[in-house]
Amino acid sequence: MNEDTIRLVTIGRILRRRWRLLAVLAVVGALFGYGTSVLVFPPRYTASAPVLLPGVWEERELLTQVDIVTSLTVVDRAADALHWTDVSRSELQDNVSATAADGNIITISGTADTPERAQRLADGVAQQFVLFAAEVAGSGTDASVATQTEALRKQVAETNRRISDLAKAADPGQTVESVQSRTALENLRTSLEAAMKKLAEADPSTNKSGMVVMGQAPRPTGEAPPTRIQLIVGGALVFFLLAVLGHLVAARMNRRLRTEPEIAAALGSTPLGAVDVPGEWPTRTEGGGRRARILRLIGADTPWDAPALQKSGDEAGRRLRYRRVCARLREQLPAPRRLLLVVPDGDEIARRAVGQLLAEARNDPQLRVVEVSMDRPIVPDRETENGAVVVLSANRWTTEELAGIAEACADGRHDVVGVVVAGPVQARPTRTAADLPDDATLTFAVPGRATGGRA
Repeated sequence: MNEDTIRLVTIGRILRRRWRLLAVLAVVGALFGYGTSVLVFPPRYTASAPVLLPGVWEERELLTQVDIVTSLTVVDRAADALHWTDVSRSELQDNVSATAADGNIITISGTADTPERAQRLADGVAQQFVLFAAEVAGSGTDASVATQTEALRKQVAETNRRISDLAKAADPGQTVESVQSRTALENLRTSLEAAMKKLAEADPSTNKSGMVVMGQAPRPTGEAPPTRIQLIVGGALVFFLLAVLGHLVAARMNRRLRTEPEIAAALGSTPLGAVDVPGEWPTRTEGGGRRARILRLIGADTPWDAPALQKSGDEAGRRLRYRRVCARLREQLPAPRRLLLVVPDGDEIARRAVGQLLAEARNDPQLRVVEVSMDRPIVPDRETENGAVVVLSANRWTTEELAGIAEACADGRHDVVGVVVAGPVQARPTRTAADLPDDATLTFAVPGRATGGRA
């Protein structure tokens, strides 16, 4: 199975085993989004007013006009016209924006806390922009236009005078002098027409200052993003994804040992076998305190990454696994076989397995049970024991904790002769007593021959 499949299976397990916790966190995220929409991002509305710029405009010129719309000068004029005392000039400038579109149209947008104020802001800025542009165009051309107009008028007057003089002196005949005179008159008329044309082009009414507001900004009917619904849904989604990501990170950082070889290597011993204990994975909290009730309510009282319970054989099959462990101990140790059973404190699965192991051993080997604290494990000193056997459950203890048990056994001069790993399973109906008698003989495979299964 590749890593992608494993991740999908892991996510499916999180959703299946932590759906109540994820639902609670999604609700908390939705409430957080609602609070954000009230305190940080209150409802805002945006209205837009289009302004038409007649004539031919280059792109850089349109961008310049966009900057003029959002300038503090235009915004100050709009603020003076609106008479809003609850909004500062800088805040009002932040709420005004403009974009240039095809067709020489500048769209001026205003954002406010109500649709009415947004509409008034967009219309006010558009009107002040048009007035300001007209003033700039007029002030920049007044002096130059007046100078050009006066010069052209003088040129027209001089031309008319010369035309009059030449017309009086012209000979109506076909002599060379008369033809030259008429030619000069035609040239003067051409110059006069050119001067008049320049005069018409210099007219302020024909330049680009004639901007037009194309209508009142429509009153907005919906909130501007991010809306309250978007914040609520976004908060729920973010909290949900963070919860799933937190579970994945926790699983990635989980250092609890799961398999027999890993557990045996941490204790510096060999695995004696795995035994089954009917039941469920133990909960993390015990008792009826408030914290325990809350964890049970949201489904967080059991490890989500615990493997699914396997279907076990019947009671006779489970007893057979315990007897195989006892038989291996008899083969490894000389008589009299006295062993110390070391069980981590709080490991309920291992404690139940020890009880069944004592019942199946029948004093051969002789077993002495000791529970040790995982915070600071202490094992009694060696007396007549041949060694120690550690019984524990998988997916619960880390390498450092098991190393502490091994050091405690070494301090008590006990050799760890084996490890028994217990795990919960789903129980099945039991067999009859005749199917597996108490004095059944266990036969182990010899190397080189047909081998049997090992527990």
